[in-house]
Amino acid sequence: MIVVTNRIPVSKGHEIDFEDRFKRRVHLVDRAPGFLRNEVHRPRPMKFDHEHGTWNEDPEGEGYYEIKTWWRTFEDFVAWTQSPAFNEAHSNRPPKEMFRGANVLEVHEIVTSTDLDRER
Repeated sequence: MIVVTNRIPVSKGHEIDFEDRFKRRVHLVDRAPGFLRNEVHRPRPMKFDHEHGTWNEDPEGEGYYEIKTWWRTFEDFVAWTQSPAFNEAHSNRPPKEMFRGANVLEVHEIVTSTDLDRER
């Protein structure tokens, strides 16, 4: 199993519009062979106060949104990126000013996992 993460630097003031695009998405990836799961992670910039041992919001911090998709195999992901559905899903590009830099795409293989739904 692999996880593909697209790290996206969204400009301040465009967060709601960016999130809304994913809430309104057409779910084409959901039907792709080998697709397992999709998540959108909102950044929450925090900093650690060593003096007090506490975490505090960092209003100056600029995190990345992370769009994560889980796939059975890397080949399933590649097939999705070469499909007409992928082209359709990515055809309505947002305005350039929505971003404060380039995105970063990362692929990871899952080595081990903890089941968070287990009985506590």
